[in-house]
Formats: sequence, C-alpha cells, structure tokens
Amino acid sequence: MKIALVHDWLIRLGGAERVLIALHKIFPEAPVYTLFYSKKFVSRELPGAKIIPSFLQKIPRIQKFYPWFKILMPSAVESLDLSDFDVVISSSHEVSHGVLVKQKTKHICFYHSPSRILWDRTHEYVVDFRERAAGEFKLSLIRLGQHFLRLWDWQAGQRPDISVANSKYVAERLKKYYGREAKVIYPPVALGEHSARSFSGIPAMPSEGVGRFASLPLGPSQNGLRIRSPNIPPRLLKNYFLIVSQLYPHKNIDLAVEAFKFLNDLNLVIVGEGPEKKRLKKMIGDSVNIKLLGFVPDEKLAYYYQNCLAYIICNEEDFGISPIEAFSFGKPVLAFKLGGAAETNLKGVTGEFFEHSKPELLAEAIKAFNKNIKNGVYVPEIIKEHSRKFGFERFKKEILDLVPGLGYNEKT
Repeated sequence: MKIALVHDWLIRLGGAERVLIALHKIFPEAPVYTLFYSKKFVSRELPGAKIIPSFLQKIPRIQKFYPWFKILMPSAVESLDLSDFDVVISSSHEVSHGVLVKQKTKHICFYHSPSRILWDRTHEYVVDFRERAAGEFKLSLIRLGQHFLRLWDWQAGQRPDISVANSKYVAERLKKYYGREAKVIYPPVALGEHSARSFSGIPAMPSEGVGRFASLPLGPSQNGLRIRSPNIPPRLLKNYFLIVSQLYPHKNIDLAVEAFKFLNDLNLVIVGEGPEKKRLKKMIGDSVNIKLLGFVPDEKLAYYYQNCLAYIICNEEDFGISPIEAFSFGKPVLAFKLGGAAETNLKGVTGEFFEHSKPELLAEAIKAFNKNIKNGVYVPEIIKEHSRKFGFERFKKEILDLVPGLGYNEKT
C-alpha cells in the first residue's frame, strides 16, 4: 500500500509540524508533499524525507512573502499529483485538505484548524493589516481574496473521506464551518523515550517526564539526565514564567509583555520566532524582567522548561503542544480559558485559567497563580502523570486504527 503525506508548508517548527514529523515516523517511506519548504528546516527536522513541493517553491523568497500569494495556494495544492497513492494523509491548517485524489484513493485529513483568517479571525486579520498602515486599496484586495478563498475552502472541506481534529474545540469548528463530523485524536506530545530526536530517527535515551528532551547533555539534571544550561542573565534564572510560541499577532504575546511590566519581582522568558519579534522587542524596551530569546534548539529549550516556575498561554489555542511539554516537566500552566487548553489543563490540579485580556487583570491572575505555586498547590508528579496521556505511542495507535480499515498493516 502506497501512502503519501501532505502539509501546507515547511518553514519553521510549530505544533502542526511536530504532528507531521510524528506521522512521518509512523510512515517513514511516505513522501511529503508541500506547497513550499525551507531546505534548512527540512534537513534539521525531516532528514531523509522525500519532499515534493508545488510550483510555489520556484517563487523567489516565497518563505518570507507567502502571505501575499495565498490566492495561488488552492491551485498550488490541487496541482500536487497524488494519483499513484492508495492513502493520502493531509496535515492541514490552511489548504492541504483541498488536495485532489482519485476515487480509489482514501484521503484522511488531520485538521489543526480550519483557516482562521478565512473564518473566525476574518475581521481581526483585516484589523491587523490596518494597524500596520495598510492602505484601503490593499485592504479591499485582502477582503476580496478572503471571499473567494472562503468559497474554495468550504468546498475543499468536503473532500477528505475521514476528518480528524486535534481537539474537541477544533472538531466543533469543523462542524460549524464545513458541516463535517470529525474524530478527535490529540497530537503527540513527545514524552519519555519518544523524543523529537527519535521522531527524526535519532535514538534517544529512555527517561520519564522529560518530553522530547531526553538524552540531552550538560547542566542541571532532571530525573538523572543532564540538561544544557544556556547563557541568559542570572536574574532570569529564578522566578521566571515561560512562553514558547511562534510569534504571530493572534498568539497575544504582547498581553503577557504588558502584564509583566506590572510585576517587577517576577520574570518572563519568551522563546520563539515570527513576524511579531521586532514589535515585541520594541515593546519590551529596557524592561529588565522580560527576555525575548528568539529560536532556541531543543537541547537548550529543555533547560527553560525545567527551571521555570510555570508556563503561560495568552491566546485561544486549537490544542497547544507546548503546555503539555511543560506538564511533562511537572510545571503548572496558566491558560486563557478558551480553546484546546480548556480540554488539557485541569483547574487546581495542573494549573489555572484567566478570562480577561487586559494586562493589569492578567498581572493579578499571575500574582494569585504564583501564590498557589509557593503554597504547593500543584504537585509535579501528578502533573507529569497527566502529560503521559498525550504521548506518541497513543497517537500512533489511534492513527493506525484509522488506516487498517483501509487495508493497511505495518508489514506492507
């Protein structure tokens, strides 16, 4: 049986890309079709994988300017020739669910989200552009493009034979926008021996509760492992909260930055890359208790999880892999009370929620949360045990449970 994987694009590592890496571990012989990709990203995260891009790969600097080429993405994804495959598994947050397959081919789509800029964030997306001083002519083109893309997207949502959602929250949105029922399979949060390194075919040492950070050298230990210490200011080594996220406007990282300006006795460390990085750095300014680190490799990222007080989510996540990684280190999570976090974070056990998007109110929530941490409300071993429900082996079994009904087994 011939299987192909499809993903929107491959330029930086996020939750959707971690799912693709896990799928490729399950089906290592499957080629990966995508609209465009970064050679650096692929060599680091999918070494040995056969990557087949669309015609968009030929556009100079597409990795930077792709938002302006979204109108071409439907035709690009439909141009991918998947006619030789028995099963196609698409990993979609934008357009991959719209691939064209033959009648005999079974198409399984793992949805990370229906496109937010076409559905629930349509107007916010336009506001974002207006705030960036986009002219009315550009805004009118954006609205027109959204309209036609939305028509295509609804039709594309009818194409998969089996729809899978990464959370109950996303399943509800698939029902609302596409009228499709979806099976919920939580993404794999690499735990214990199933590290991100093992996803890429690099052996990892078995350990418990250290997520994809098993077998990392140097530095303080976590369950017997030595973890590399990064070079960061000494005052940020204590009493810091952590955010690991791609830096996009809808992630609301600016809310946390403004909140911590009210919290001089606590620190915030932000890890991630994205288009908001320059603006966030300007917002942080000379604040000594806030540090934006940019990209941090796994061997150093483990240190930040291990030594933080807790993890913070400021936005409405579809699922949220990073907070589960924090759980695997026994760290509690303070999350915005909408989206996937409402399914994975247990109030009073693994963390707490906040409901308001004003910096001063978030600051008050962080103070109360910090008091709970000092009083030992959250038990690290209980939090770690909760994280094990989201491991790779569970994900693999649920994915393979879909495929055997299509005639697949691991020996073919």
